[in-house]
Amino acid sequence: MRGWLSPDITDIRAFVLFEIKPDDEESRREGREQAGRYLAALNEVVEPAKKLAGGTGFEGALLIEFENGGALWKLSWRTPEPGVTLYRWSYRRKNPNSSWRERAAQKEEELPREEVERRGELAGQAIWAAYEGGERPKGFQGQAYLPVDCR
Repeated sequence: MRGWLSPDITDIRAFVLFEIKPDDEESRREGREQAGRYLAALNEVVEPAKKLAGGTGFEGALLIEFENGGALWKLSWRTPEPGVTLYRWSYRRKNPNSSWRERAAQKEEELPREEVERRGELAGQAIWAAYEGGERPKGFQGQAYLPVDCR
């Protein structure tokens, strides 16, 4: 719907918003522009004491094991500037007899974008299932390791 304001994350208790984009310069510029437009439009209609700003300090990572240990993926995110959160998928190959922590410390490998996109939806469903305590998605064979401190 054209003209609809839809920031990716809006926290009306903290008066912040975030645009979430892949971790590259073009997406970062796009996120900055979108966050700026949303903030300008929303702040035109709110009370002065309730003005929104671009959120900061939003960073973290999740580890996801696919194929019963055949692949370890890491989803990481950071907020390098107010209102713009960038995410990145990275991959580590199976390393026999090593723990997921040891594998997480392995060197990251680049994957074709098509592979990342193919796995992205399934990984998202697995993450939500882990957070919500639900059933893992059909076709997902592995584990999602969530951090204890989810700041």
